[in-house]
Amino acid sequence: MHHRTDSTRIVRNDKSRSTGMNLRDAALKVRLNAYAPYSGFKVGAVVKSGSGAVFSGVNVENAAYPEGTCAEAGAIAAMIAAGETKVTEVYVVADAPRPVPPCGGCRQKLSEFAVGDVPVTLATTEGTEYHTTVADLLPGAFVTADMERA
Repeated sequence: MHHRTDSTRIVRNDKSRSTGMNLRDAALKVRLNAYAPYSGFKVGAVVKSGSGAVFSGVNVENAAYPEGTCAEAGAIAAMIAAGETKVTEVYVVADAPRPVPPCGGCRQKLSEFAVGDVPVTLATTEGTEYHTTVADLLPGAFVTADMERA
């Protein structure tokens, strides 16, 4: 998060965004179900789909650490399992001193199902939010068009 563009901003304890609040509440609630016995670092993520439905995910660790599942990947998997393929908004929350960005793999997964201007909110459990977009998280994303032959 050292590089910020015009579409990113940090807001401390902003409770005024109504759609964001619904996503925040869902992410905070699901985060409690994360399975993180090795790191103790619980993350909750929600994605809103094209139909407006909200899908949740948590990080899941296992004994073959670090071969776990990220919260963002879990939320995307839940959306796909429900038959949807379009992400229109993302909210991720963790108990950390600053909003924590998705790993590189999750950034790529988000770019598979969301267009570049889809809003992404990264938040702490204390309420600090970092507002960005899918494109800002992964500039120059590898997309299906890159696999086309000339």
